[in-house]
Amino acid sequence: MIVGFGVVSLGMAALVRPARPSPAKLDNYECGPAPIGPAWIRFPVGFYLVALVFIVFDALAVFLFPWALVLRSLGWGAFGPMLVFLGILGLGWVYAYREGILEWK
Repeated sequence: MIVGFGVVSLGMAALVRPARPSPAKLDNYECGPAPIGPAWIRFPVGFYLVALVFIVFDALAVFLFPWALVLRSLGWGAFGPMLVFLGILGLGWVYAYREGILEWK
């Protein structure tokens, strides 16, 4: 029923909308001044690597905070697996540091 509603809504919108294309409507929307030079440039890969490291350690926070909240009720049995998890992420941090991912060039 939901899919049918979506299909019917899109179909009605396609039938009812006014079709008056103009060069201004067909042009790409950009804010600011008109681009100078080619639109495609090489984006520095450093941004991607830093974002990837951020996502990995953000996942650490997702697991670490709830674990810290329930640590007393879980007991020492939950301490070992978290140390293994932190050790693996620590090795990842050391690898990223040695490879120079965290140095901005």
